[in-house]
Amino acid sequence: MQYNLGLNILLIIIAYLLGSIPSAVWIGKFFFGKDVREHGSGNAGTTNTFRVLGAKAGFPVFFIDVIKAALAVKLIYFTDYYIPQTGDYINFQFLLGAAALIGHIFPVFAQFKGGKGVASLLGIVFAIHPWAALSTFILWFILLLITKYVSLSSMIAAFTFPIILIVVFETRTPSLLIFSFIIFVLLLFTHQKNIERLISREESKTHIIGRKKHKKKLEQEQEQEQEQ
Repeated sequence: MQYNLGLNILLIIIAYLLGSIPSAVWIGKFFFGKDVREHGSGNAGTTNTFRVLGAKAGFPVFFIDVIKAALAVKLIYFTDYYIPQTGDYINFQFLLGAAALIGHIFPVFAQFKGGKGVASLLGIVFAIHPWAALSTFILWFILLLITKYVSLSSMIAAFTFPIILIVVFETRTPSLLIFSFIIFVLLLFTHQKNIERLISREESKTHIIGRKKHKKKLEQEQEQEQEQ
């Protein structure tokens, strides 16, 4: 099989640029007049958007970050030398996804200050194994409703993802299984501060239900921050 190295490099660059779309920053600034990087944890991702701006901003950011990563993986369709479902095909999909993930964490369009990549990771997996990704998303959403912690729900869902692949879908593709375990380890690494706040019970909750009461409390906390 003969590869087009130039095309591969171009697609990887495009994948990075797609990942660099700073949805949390743009939505926060244009629709809410706030830069989420100046509040909460300082990250420009789904978790901090939920924390600072609530579900009305959090869910659009989440879905945009999922879609942009999935589209990056789908750039493989512009090649005609990778055979679907082969090792090389899946490996290049992961490479495109990794480029998008790096773009999300270090976005060229937002001074290289991005998010932690939870939603983008889901988008990568959704493009490669949609049913496993959908199952993981449903689990994440249920956990979010129960715990009200985006970070905790994300880490538990990431831990469950390889189990879902192996037990439910009987996946045996080595690169996909390795990637699923890497996702969990990566989320543990990027959520160290969240873990510390969860242990000390200082992590902020996301109230999808009963939002008005939570919004009033959030506004009071923000006023206190400005006074300080």
